[in-house]
Formats: sequence, structure tokens, C-alpha cells
Amino acid sequence: MGEKRKARQELEALQAQLQRLQLAYARQGRSAVIVLEGWDAAGKGGLIRRIGWVLDPRTLSVWQTGAPDAVERREHWLQRFWRRIPPAGEIAIFDRSWYGRVLVERVEGFAPESAWQRAYDEINAFEQTLVDDGIRLVKLFLDIDSATQLERFTERYENPAKRWKLTAEDIRNRARWEDYEKAYADMFKRCSTAAAPWQRIDANDKRAARVAALREVVAVLAQDVDTALPAPDTEVDTFMAALSRRRAD
Repeated sequence: MGEKRKARQELEALQAQLQRLQLAYARQGRSAVIVLEGWDAAGKGGLIRRIGWVLDPRTLSVWQTGAPDAVERREHWLQRFWRRIPPAGEIAIFDRSWYGRVLVERVEGFAPESAWQRAYDEINAFEQTLVDDGIRLVKLFLDIDSATQLERFTERYENPAKRWKLTAEDIRNRARWEDYEKAYADMFKRCSTAAAPWQRIDANDKRAARVAALREVVAVLAQDVDTALPAPDTEVDTFMAALSRRRAD
């Protein structure tokens, strides 16, 4: 069996498990948050699609985090994330997240040093609160090397259907690779806690990365969760039994 076929089969099996978990979370009033961070072109969008394609959109939210708007800039910086924490029975994916405070805002100078230094403890307290409230939290960092990123930038630029995905911001970020490496290192050191650990996914191989990421998501979301399908309602059983008897007559 080829490696591609094996990876596809494992991915499909993990997607099926994720479907069962979403049903269980909806029935049992559980909620989960999946945080995705990583280098530009590391594959966050592709991973989100592999999750979103198989889940019911009625209890799934995907939040793409960019710069705060005018209203959000007047609030505490975590307020906009609190508003997007999923209610009971739902799952939320954050395509970039509150970690922007200690990443892009730090590197680009959008936040003063006193603010982003303080943010590590604020983030840990925020995440501890989520976990204490029973919310399952998965934090995945998609990691690629500089050569892989450049190769993917080139592929995007040469493909008219994907060229729009390559932005001037991507090029500027790449020029500050070492600054982001330092920021990521501090993020792992200061915000990978027992309650909310970071999982680094080697994303230089997209197929392997998607499988590894979904393995981690399923492993965390499945802990102590009964995914057995519920029995039908008694009235439904009675109706179907009567229907079966009528057909048999």
C-alpha cells in the first residue's frame, strides 16, 4: 500500500472519529477550542478544511483572527476572544488567536513591551479558566522550515488560482524570520502549561501534518467522552415497530 493511500485512509478514519465526537459534544453539552498557530504557508487553511468538510456547521465555528477593529481596540485585548468562546455543545477553531499579542504585536511593535510581556501570564490565566470550566483546549503549532516556506510561496505565486493567498504581509513576515523564531520560542517556553500544552506539528509534509494534527485533536477531545450513539426515543421505537408489523401483514 502506497504512503499516500495509507495517509488518506488514516485521515478518513480520524475524520470519522471527529464526526462521532462532535455528535457526542452536542448531545452532552461539551465544548472545545482548537487553536492553530504557525508560519505563513504552514497549512492551517488546509487543515481547517479537512476538519470543516466532515463536521456539522451548525455546531462548528471558525474564527480567523486579524487586527482588532475600532470597537475592539477600546476594550481589554482578550475581550474579543471571550466573545468567541463556544457555548455548550459547540466546537470553535481559531485560525490564529490571542497569541497574536506575543507574536505579531510583539514583533511588529503594535503593543509596547510592557503589554506583551504581561500577556504571557494573562494568556495562561485565560486558558486555565477555559480548562477549569470544562472546555477542551487543543493548541497546535504548524512548523515548517524556511526553505519549505519559500517553495510554497513560489508555488502559490505560479498558480493563478492560489496567487491571491500570497500577500505583501507574508513577504514582510518572512524578512523577520529570526524575530518570529524568538517570539515562538518564548511562547512555547512561557505558555505551554500542564493544563494547556502546545503541540508542535512538523508541517513540512502536508499529508503527514494533517494526520498528525487530527490525531492530536481526536486524542484530546476523546478523553473520557462516551461516543456511543444514543438509542432511539421510545416513541420512535414504538412507531417503527408498529410500521414494521403493518408492512408484514
